[in-house]
Amino acid sequence: MPSLSGLPGFLSRKKLVKALRRVGFEVNTIGGKGSHVKLIWPKTQKTITIPAGVEKQTLQYVLKEIEKYSGVTWEEIQREL
Repeated sequence: MPSLSGLPGFLSRKKLVKALRRVGFEVNTIGGKGSHVKLIWPKTQKTITIPAGVEKQTLQYVLKEIEKYSGVTWEEIQREL
């Protein structure tokens, strides 16, 4: 898990979702309207919600949850960005 200084200042949701899809997450299109995207890790059916703009603190939290649910690390995601 990288420290805040090792993360980008801002990351667009579109780029992050695209990278997460490449490592195995699926976008959940079922649900309501809004500015968030819900992703599912198929093996465990755990979900993670990505907000519209992903700043450092939010990205760190999201990455921690992703690693806990799926075992996918920041380095793997970073290769797909």
